[in-house]
Amino acid sequence: MIFMFNIDEIFEMAEQIERNGVVFYNKAAEMFPEYTKKNIFLKLAEMEKEHEKRFHQMRLDLANKEREISQFLDPQGEAAAYLRAMVSGKVFDAKLDPTTRFNQVRSLSEVLRIAIDVEKDSIIFYLGLKEMIPQGLGRDKIGLIVREEMSHVTILSDLLEKLS
Repeated sequence: MIFMFNIDEIFEMAEQIERNGVVFYNKAAEMFPEYTKKNIFLKLAEMEKEHEKRFHQMRLDLANKEREISQFLDPQGEAAAYLRAMVSGKVFDAKLDPTTRFNQVRSLSEVLRIAIDVEKDSIIFYLGLKEMIPQGLGRDKIGLIVREEMSHVTILSDLLEKLS
């Protein structure tokens, strides 16, 4: 069985993940009025905005090249199954409002744990995306975003550790 994916659709999912990150971190900033805490979440929101812009630019750049490569082929169906799991919400739902996870949250440590989970989900998605993008068509840029998302996990984990 051969599955085909449109580059535009894949990058739209990545852009939505980043938009969700912006909403998530801005909401977290509102929950904690203390400048230091608020500022950390606002900086993370700004980083997510930059990621969205990068994915959007990659999407535009690849739109022209898509005519050449038409669609990604996945003869084993592995990448297809992975993407389907991602999109169906089994790993996360890119269309779900990420702030719904805050409904019962009252402490900074709870917000940090949720944020770490959200970042890990993003990393998982981007690593899968990276595997699907041919060399020379943006794989290195996705690798940079993965490293930045990993740095977000480190920042959040350090904050969580300081609270303990």
